[in-house]
Amino acid sequence: MNTSELLLDSYGRIQEVVHGLLDGLDDKTLSTRPEDSGNSIAWLVWHLTRIQDDHLADAGGYEQVYTADGWHERLGLPFDASDTGYGHSADQVAAVQLSADQLTGYYDAVHARSVDYLKTLTGEDLDRVVDKRWNPPVTLGVRLVSVLSDDLQHAGQAAYVRGLLS
Repeated sequence: MNTSELLLDSYGRIQEVVHGLLDGLDDKTLSTRPEDSGNSIAWLVWHLTRIQDDHLADAGGYEQVYTADGWHERLGLPFDASDTGYGHSADQVAAVQLSADQLTGYYDAVHARSVDYLKTLTGEDLDRVVDKRWNPPVTLGVRLVSVLSDDLQHAGQAAYVRGLLS
């Protein structure tokens, strides 16, 4: 297995979890917040998708699917196009009212673009510095693993919320 195959398998697992988690959920369940203050399934899936879109686009030097393919307008959320959900308030979390079709559509578009990018990568690419704001600077390999970890954690949180609401 080479580098891109490993990454494709890893990121494919996020897609499997997202699809399984959204399957059969209605809009009310998607937007329900545990204890009226926790993160909803809709917000968690939107956020994990935004992180993958934002971070891989930045590392790969391409425009985010959110803006390039009009998902910002299609989803109609009251946030700036650059917003990924990081640091959202309770009111901002509550504002994410999206359907399973919207969430799956946006996630699948991001996944497809991620796959296109990941297919191009070799082991040597992973040492390239993609973010100098940190000490030590962040390499592509570290960024890709960070996104993978973050996305799977949020997908797990969403699955937990689904279980609570069942």
